[in-house]
Amino acid sequence: MDNLWLEKLAHDPGHSKWYIARFRTMAAEGADLAGEARLIDAMLPRGSRILDAGCGTGRVGSHLAAAGHDVTGVDLDPELIAAAREDHPGPRWLVGDLSELDLPERFDVIVSAGNVMAFAAPATRVEILRRMRTHLAENGRAAIGFGAGRGYDFDDFLADAATAGLAPGLLLATWDLRPFTPGSDFLVAILDPR
Repeated sequence: MDNLWLEKLAHDPGHSKWYIARFRTMAAEGADLAGEARLIDAMLPRGSRILDAGCGTGRVGSHLAAAGHDVTGVDLDPELIAAAREDHPGPRWLVGDLSELDLPERFDVIVSAGNVMAFAAPATRVEILRRMRTHLAENGRAAIGFGAGRGYDFDDFLADAATAGLAPGLLLATWDLRPFTPGSDFLVAILDPR
C-alpha cells in the first residue's frame, strides 16, 4: 500500500484544495485549531527548535512560531506547503518526504499531528520514526498523535517506535492531556530517544 494521502490525491486531484479551504474556513469561523500546539508549547522553553512533521497547511507550526519558537514544517504535498507559506509566513515550510528526512539541524521537539503516521505507507513507518529519532536534539522528544481505526494499530506503532529507538515517556488519549486507556480511540505518544 502507498501513502494514503498520495492515494487520495490520485483518486481526487482536488483533495488538497478542499483540505486547504476546510482549514481556512474553520480558522475564519474561530475554531480552536491550536490544541496540539498548546501541548507542545507547554513542553518547552521559548525559542525552542520544533519540527512540524507532516505540517499540512501549517496550523500547528504557525501557533508555535507565534509563541516564540523556531519552527520548521515539512510536508509531502506541495499545495499544502504553498498554503502554509501564504497563510503563515515566518516559519520555514519545506516540501519533503518524512521517510527521506535529512535536515542539518536537530530539534527539541518533533510534533506529528493530524494522523500523519496513519497516512504513511506501512513500509515507510519505521524509517519515518528512525529519521525523527535522528533529528532529535539531546533530550529531545517526539509527540505523535493519530486516531484508531486508520489502519495503524497503536501496539504496532509503539513496536515500530521501539525498533526506531524511541520509547514512550507518556501516552495520552487526547492533546488535552486525558490519560490513555486500552479503550482510547486516539493516541498521543510522547516519545523519548533510547
